[in-house]
Amino acid sequence: MFHSWRWFGPADPVTLSDIRQAGALGVVTALHDVPNGTVWPADRIAARKAEVEAAGLVWSVVESIPVHEDIKTGAPGWEEKADAWAQSLTNLARAGVKTICYNFMPVLDWTRTDLVHELEDGSRCLRFDQTALAAFDLFILEREGAAADYPAERIAAARAHFDALSQAARQCLADTVIAGLPGSEESYSLSAFRERLAAYDGLGAEGLRGNLAAFLARIVPVAAREGAVLAIHPDDPPRPLFGLPRIVSTVDDMAAIAAMADTPVNGFTFCTGSYGVRPDNDLPAMFSRFADKVHFLHLRATKREQDPQSFHEAAHLAGDVDMVAMVARIVAEERRRGVSLPMRPDHGHQILEDLRKTSTPGYPAIGRLRGLAELRGVEHAVAVLT
Repeated sequence: MFHSWRWFGPADPVTLSDIRQAGALGVVTALHDVPNGTVWPADRIAARKAEVEAAGLVWSVVESIPVHEDIKTGAPGWEEKADAWAQSLTNLARAGVKTICYNFMPVLDWTRTDLVHELEDGSRCLRFDQTALAAFDLFILEREGAAADYPAERIAAARAHFDALSQAARQCLADTVIAGLPGSEESYSLSAFRERLAAYDGLGAEGLRGNLAAFLARIVPVAAREGAVLAIHPDDPPRPLFGLPRIVSTVDDMAAIAAMADTPVNGFTFCTGSYGVRPDNDLPAMFSRFADKVHFLHLRATKREQDPQSFHEAAHLAGDVDMVAMVARIVAEERRRGVSLPMRPDHGHQILEDLRKTSTPGYPAIGRLRGLAELRGVEHAVAVLT
């Protein structure tokens, strides 16, 4: 695997020097300050690439070029925004950055309800609590029709959870859910969030799937012409939220997307943490079935809790992901294709000095260093023994 590390640009508390010292060879980054729906200028791309290379690293993957909400809903004028997206891809590919991660999650990117959940050993991690999410949906957002999405026992638990929260805790929950997490494409107020949700009324999974197919029909030929590959990220978490459809959550979803454009250019980011939240997802089998279309790897583990709809980020070799089996499949595919797939240790626990420093939620330095070291060790052992 080509060992990479997510970097949020010059304002990231983890510097390029830190990343190189951690043992990474590549950087996964984006032009996060370019407005969604506009073209990434070639000179800005060149400057970012030069900055990364001056530190002795490679810009290995773009994560991500945001897909405008109008593209996802099929709103009038979506074609122009798709063409802007394609021009950004073209500018990146011509600069030598040719692996393009993107997502098609409606309204919100990845969603959590707690950014500093404390584990038994004193470390902290990201957590998704379904009851807390329901409390936000029902009693803070007050989404119309929300009660129909939850069983009576969940509503009762959400009511009790909400009633026990202070006003400050209620605001913290709202901010965590909708104010924008690292790498997210949008940040919303409550009123703006309600408006964005309303734009999806009546669309459903089939409608969203059709809009993805239309988007791919427009951009896959551009990517093929420029020698780039597309890598769609799975839903996180991989199930509907706030009445919104999700279409990148299961093996059947992967099959439907692969059929939209039968070419390796139309590929996947395989995130073990996202897919691993669902107990019905057989990760090694899913990877093997679509291995020739996997262009980027997010390696992390999630742990489903007693409430199976709740989970937290586990250590990279713990949780519900059989990481050794996954790495074995990855190594075999790399040998078959003669490639080194870019990977990054996704997320990480706050440990040691991470606990006393300001870091981007989910992306502490030492926690990810531990994850990268563990994953490199597994990869080395698998490569020697197979």
